[in-house]
Amino acid sequence: MNEMQMAPAGWKKKVVHEVIEYWINFGYLAFFLVAFIWYRRLVLAEYQVQYTDYWFPLIEAAVLAKVIMIGDYLRLGRGLEQKPLILPALYRTVMFSVWVGIFSVLEETVRGLVHGKGLASGVEEIASRGWYELLSRCVVIFVAFIPFFSFKELERVLGQEKLRALFWRRGAPGTGSNVSGIQKVVKEK
Repeated sequence: MNEMQMAPAGWKKKVVHEVIEYWINFGYLAFFLVAFIWYRRLVLAEYQVQYTDYWFPLIEAAVLAKVIMIGDYLRLGRGLEQKPLILPALYRTVMFSVWVGIFSVLEETVRGLVHGKGLASGVEEIASRGWYELLSRCVVIFVAFIPFFSFKELERVLGQEKLRALFWRRGAPGTGSNVSGIQKVVKEK
């Protein structure tokens, strides 16, 4: 096969991979953010406060999934790959939490510009939500990112297929009480 015939197959494979990654990111974030919203709703219901923004975490998860992919493309949070996995996972968690914060300010600023409110409207809009709301959002995103980027780092070290085999295939290496299967998977890498 010549190079011209292989190029479309490589391009299609890349697009499929990116779509799958997006939906994995979206699924994880949606699950976590929806759980938090239900927690908020149930706590507020105890005090007879209605909370009806059920759709918001799905939109937020869709946007965050793409923001994470852009950050990955920009190689955000890279540089500690040779350290123990806890360090690059926590470093990426911190870097992507800051990245999401910056993106949120930019998003609100653009929204303010579109509605004719000016450049400072993004910061004003975020500040108007109150410090407790801002702090709770930061904590939720940070805590959601810890396992997310821990698995991303495991995937980087073990390889995508091996990590997914450990979780999704019956009788995958490492099942049961002995660790020799996991050691075998790591050695194969």
